[in-house]
Parts: sequence; structure tokens; C-alpha cells
Amino acid sequence: MIKNSISQLLEQKNRKSFGFMPNGMEVLCYTLSNKNGIELSIINYGANITSLKIPVLNVKKVDVVLGFETLQDYINSYDLPSAPYFGTIVGRYSGRINNAEFTLNGKTISLNKNHGNHLLHGGENCFSKKYWEVKSITENENPSITLIYISENNEENFPGELITEVTYTLTEENELKVSYKAISTEDTIINLTQHSYFNLDGHENNVLAQELEINSNKILETNHENIPTGNFIDVKNNPFDFSSPKNCPEKIDTTFILNKKNVFAASLFSKINKLKLFVYTNQPSVHVYVGGNCFKQISGKENANYHSKSGICFETQNFPDAPNHNHFPNSILKKGKIYHQETTFKFENC
Repeated sequence: MIKNSISQLLEQKNRKSFGFMPNGMEVLCYTLSNKNGIELSIINYGANITSLKIPVLNVKKVDVVLGFETLQDYINSYDLPSAPYFGTIVGRYSGRINNAEFTLNGKTISLNKNHGNHLLHGGENCFSKKYWEVKSITENENPSITLIYISENNEENFPGELITEVTYTLTEENELKVSYKAISTEDTIINLTQHSYFNLDGHENNVLAQELEINSNKILETNHENIPTGNFIDVKNNPFDFSSPKNCPEKIDTTFILNKKNVFAASLFSKINKLKLFVYTNQPSVHVYVGGNCFKQISGKENANYHSKSGICFETQNFPDAPNHNHFPNSILKKGKIYHQETTFKFENC
């Protein structure tokens, strides 16, 4: 009884109301902090990261992710000409699925189309728009929060009831660890990712002066609709060669095949704040995207005007459209088996 009371007090101390969904559900904002002064804020709408404040130059903190001040702005952002998916968990399947269909166990499954003739980021009623229950919160060393969402059988026409958990852990080594676990009642497909837009100079600036490095020799070839063709392209001597650091491009929406799993995947460096972000993952690829445009229709945090060069995403994941390419990594989650994904964002002051 005493332990439960302490847990409830800790949860109440670090949470505040963030608004109400149209169905009346109250969304809460939870804040975790480590001994070095990093502060991470999460809401249980879409399991979103709303802010990530990092101490720099020993005198201030910089908020390194894009986001909004209110829940209504997050909800309204899905009506923009191109929804940004700021800070959210994307599922059941991140990226595109060609013609919104795939074959599983000899049966063709037609998903709901939400991006022309295709499915993007899980469909119209995706994980990003859902209310996630808070399963647990831990404090003290390496504080964490675990959120859970139960996707009903045939939601967006995906087979099986899928129980998904995501855990955010803020370590004393200035790492943000994102761990995913999922289990389905039927064979299904899955590809989860975290969709934060990073800007190490602060969310009101652009990313073009920050240095990008990606541990990849190949990218996925895509057609004019950014659907994978099934072919791979060597990045040597082409504009997508980020094997050594160079400035962020103005436009990129590309899947990089990682050279190895569970090692360095990508990095971003700010010369202004002398801050470096390292990305590690157990996934076979990282989809890199520069964007964040809100078309002057919705203001970002602190009234920032987000545009097409405001942030950069590192979407660690399986390949887009993997269910339709036999030589791509397996995306099928068998009934009763556990899906597990891990990504770490590590920050260093240089």
C-alpha cells in the first residue's frame, strides 16, 4: 500500500493536463529528468515526445525537438497539406505500403488508403492519433515511462489484435532509449518508429548548418511516389553519400540501409551549440527526412514558424513496403510471438 502511494505521488508530481480529446479523454504530459539536467516531456496522445531540453554551453538548455504547445494543435496538424507527425509513435506500419495492400499466408489484404493510392504511416486512424495508457513510471536513476496501446483486430484492416508497448528511458549517460514490444493474436505485419524532428540549434531555427553522418553504403531506390522499387542504389559519389559528415541537405526523404545493426546508425552535430546527437538501433534501416512545414497555419512552440527545413527525422525501422518484397527484411509478426525494437538517441557536449 505504501509503495503504491509513493508511486502515485511521483506520477502526480511530474504530470500536468495537456488538454482533452474530442471524446472527452484527458491527455496528460509527463516530464522525466536526469541528474545532468536533461528534461524529456511525453504526452499520452500518440505517445508523443513534446520537448527534449538539453543543457549546452553550461549556461542554458536548448529544446532540440519540434512540437506544439497544445493538444488541439497536434490534432489539427493531421489536417495540414502534409501532416508532420511531430514526435509521435508511428504504427502499425511506418512508411509507405504500395497500393495499400500485401499478401499474408496466401491471402491479399487491402488496407485503408490515406496517401493517394497507398498507405502511409499506418493509415488514417493510426497509432499517432490514439490515446495511450500509461502502464508505469519509474524515477531516480534512469527514469522511464511505459505506455501501452491495444489496436483492435482489423483496425485499418490490419489482421490481429496488437498489443503495443513503448518505453522511454532517460539514462544518466544522456541517452534517450526507446524500446518497443508488441504481440498479436493473429499473424500480421508491423513496423514501428519514433517520429521526432531534431534541431540541435533549437526548434525555431533550420538544420542546414548542422552536420549529418549516416553509416550506410546503400539506399532504397524509389519511384516518383517514393515507393520502393525493390532495387538498392550505392551512395558512393552521389549526393546521398553521408559516410563522412556534411551539412544537412535542403530536401531528403530517403531510406538508408544500415551497414550493421546495434551499432552507430547516424549522427547530427551543431557547431553553434557544440552538441552532437548519435543514433543507434537494432533495425535494418533509418529513413531520413528533413521537414516540419506547418504552412503558416499552426505555430510551433514559442510561436515558432516551422517550415520545410525546420528539423530532421531519424526514422529507425524496417524497409518501407517490405511486405511486398521478398528480399527485404521480414516484416511479419507471427501470432503469439514478440516484436522487439530498440533505438537510442545519445547526446554529447563537444
